Amino acid sequence: MSDPETLLPALDVVDDVAARARPVEPVIPDEPAVQVARRLNVARATRRHLHAVRMVLSALLLLALLYTVTLAKVLLIPLVLAAFIGLALNPIVAFGARLRLPRWLTASVLMLGLIAGIGSGVGLLAQPAVGWFHGAPAAIKSFVPKLRSFTRPLEAANRATQSLVSGTATHTSAAPATPVSVSAWDVATTAPKVLAAVLGVLLLVFFFLIYGDSMLRRLVEITPGFAYKRHAVSIVRGIQSEVSRYLLTALLINASLGAVTAGMLWLYKVPDPLLWGAVAMFANFIPYVGAIVTTALLAVVCMLYASDASLQVFLPVLTFAGITAVEGNLITPFIQGASMRLSPIAILLWLLVWGWLWGIPGALLAVPMLTCTKLICERVRGWEWFAHIVQR
Repeated sequence: MSDPETLLPALDVVDDVAARARPVEPVIPDEPAVQVARRLNVARATRRHLHAVRMVLSALLLLALLYTVTLAKVLLIPLVLAAFIGLALNPIVAFGARLRLPRWLTASVLMLGLIAGIGSGVGLLAQPAVGWFHGAPAAIKSFVPKLRSFTRPLEAANRATQSLVSGTATHTSAAPATPVSVSAWDVATTAPKVLAAVLGVLLLVFFFLIYGDSMLRRLVEITPGFAYKRHAVSIVRGIQSEVSRYLLTALLINASLGAVTAGMLWLYKVPDPLLWGAVAMFANFIPYVGAIVTTALLAVVCMLYASDASLQVFLPVLTFAGITAVEGNLITPFIQGASMRLSPIAILLWLLVWGWLWGIPGALLAVPMLTCTKLICERVRGWEWFAHIVQR
């Protein structure tokens, strides 16, 4: 029988071999840490799903809003136009209120002046517009022979090409143009709609001028807390003053452009200068596009009423292009300031959207709406990013 002390080294070797042969058990982390990590992963996945759902709901809300705006354009266009006119005339009514004049009295005087101005403008421009509309086909027919000196080489080249291709020269005759006429029935059916729309806009402007401040005051009164009321009052007053200043400035600039255009066309002896001055004034509310359209229209008018086809026919067009270039690049930025300047890309996108939704009225109201939206977003917390994007 062996001594136990002699067996100890052998037992140590056996234990060492057994320990090496035994598999190493993995270290399991604490159970609370695993649960926390699992909850964090679930929270991140839920947040991603909620963000995706919010994006889808925002897209659906935008589409529903666009559909509603398009469907209700008959109601919204007069409302927006009346709101803009009311904001533009509100400083005059407020000045009268500071002079202890009743708001209804000042608003009534302004509305009478506005009705008189619209009536006199329609009376001055309706007859030239209808006369030009009826006389355009005859003017085009009389202007075609004047272009023979320019079109004769093209016609000779066309005949030579046709003779080479077919062997015989062919003569093509243009189809007679159908005359454009406006019947009395068209006028009778359209006039009530136009008069109802104008009357609705005038009534809305009148009530905005009288009760606009009281409505804003009641909106501020329902705001909770004195601090919020004070902040809301400052925001509303700032927006109202900025928007009114912009609208008045834009109206004065465009009216001055129309007056200068009418005077220039009168000096060049272009027929109906007041009509084309009014067209230039209203078209200038559409930046870039309005100037291009007016220039092209003046080019057509000057060619139609010219005595001969020469380069002097385009002198009024070139003069108008110079006037609009000076107005758009020097006068308007200097008067309105840098805070009113908008990005050309934002203007064109806004024009495309509102022109698609509302047609010509949408294109005329697009830039005032964009400017007013920018001024509002600059003062509303959380919407500064939109003002920063559309600013030039």
